[in-house]
Formats: sequence, C-alpha cells, structure tokens
Amino acid sequence: MDVDAYLARIGAVRPQAPTAQALAELHERHITTVPFENLSVHLPEPIALAEDALVDKVVRRRRGGFCYELNGAFAALLRELGFRVSLHPARVHRGDGRFGAPFDHLALLVDLDEPWLADVGFGRFARRPLRLAATEPQADAEGEFLVLDAPGGDVEVRHDGQPAYRLERRPRELADFVPACWWQATSPDSHFTQNLLCTLPTAQGRVTLAGEQLIETVDGKRVERTLAGQELVDAYREYFGISVNEAPSPGFFPAAGPRPFPN
Repeated sequence: MDVDAYLARIGAVRPQAPTAQALAELHERHITTVPFENLSVHLPEPIALAEDALVDKVVRRRRGGFCYELNGAFAALLRELGFRVSLHPARVHRGDGRFGAPFDHLALLVDLDEPWLADVGFGRFARRPLRLAATEPQADAEGEFLVLDAPGGDVEVRHDGQPAYRLERRPRELADFVPACWWQATSPDSHFTQNLLCTLPTAQGRVTLAGEQLIETVDGKRVERTLAGQELVDAYREYFGISVNEAPSPGFFPAAGPRPFPN
C-alpha cells in the first residue's frame, strides 16, 4: 500500500507511533474527508471486498463507500501504521425495537492500552473512536455515545440514547463479509438498493445528497433543495470530491438481471 498517498487523501500526517491519540486523529480525518456513499450500487459497478481494491477506490479513485468498504480500507491503513486491528460484524438496529441480521455491518476493534471501537463506515456516527470498556457516556461532536454489555457477550452501542448496533466480539476476516455485502448491494429488500446516499460531516454540521435532495445542516439549521441533471453532477464534485459523468438514479433495477456472486 502507498501509505503516504492514503494519508494525503485524508489530510493526515504519519503518526510516530500507534497510539490512542494517533488513532483518534486518523479516525476523524477519515470520517470528515471520505464520504459514506452507495453510488456503486446504483451506477452499477462491482464492489470487491479485497484490501487492494478498497484502498484503490478510496485513494486513487477518490471515492467513498459503505461500511464493508470504508472500514475494510481503514483497517488496512491502520495495520500498515502498526496498529493491531480486528474486524467485527454487527447487527444494525432497525428502529422498531429489533436488530437486523448478523453481518449487517462491519466495525473495527483496535487493541492499544485498552480496546477501542473504530467505525468510519456507519454514516452519522462518532467522529472519534469510542472506548470499548467505558461504562460512562462518551461525548463526541456527533452526540453522546454509550457502550453497554449485551446478551451473548455482544456489545451494544447507543447514540443519543437510541440503539445503533450490536457488535460481536469474535473477530472475522474480510472475506467473511462478502455474502452480506453482496446481499446489501443486490437485494431489492436492501436499504442500499432502495436509497441513494452520499454524506459527509462538516465543521458546522453535515452535507448529504439523498437521491435528488441536497440537505445542508449548518449550526443546527437544515436547508433542503431539489437538484437535477448537471446540478447533481456538480454537487457530487463540489461537496464530496466525486467525479461522475452523470448522476446515478436511486432505486433497484431488476431489469439489469442478477449480478454474479463475487469470489
């Protein structure tokens, strides 16, 4: 991996040692420069869960991705910098009191002086890593986070009092997430095939393209406007640094036929 190119992509400097402070700075730089987006699902273009392909997408192609891609790439960077990192599946809370299927989400645990939860691929989430062993609420620019023990030895993460996901403590390999990633990218029941999203936090709030809606939140004030055609192409470039010839259209396209299961 070209570590210097990756660090330049997120506007970070190479840390002298793998410390908690270095992890926090890398984490925040990644979240604020690499968008959470699912454009690949709607263009459509292949999603390859291999470290070299993920890093190429984020660094050379200057794109973002969703959890499997962003946390997969970030884990590769952290390992190159000397951090001890493991990949963990999580079940995302649906909002109806239930959690989704295993491998809904991929998050990272980083083993330093104590274990840290790192997650640059959940959309709106903590900008800095969370202490896994902390029993008290943890304040962050994105709100208040709480880490709790859950049944079966899992860990439940709550954001502003609401469940976000339940994380398994058993580490996995990147290849273990391939079936879930394929389902998320191809199933008509997947949130990612039903919705088109690109989002980044900003110094004053957040900017999001949800389909044709540009949503800007500045100091708590939310402004929405509908874009079309070239306006969308320009917005992807201006707000997220993403160059596309034409804006992808939201929605699942069964006429395209089933995509092959990735190897």
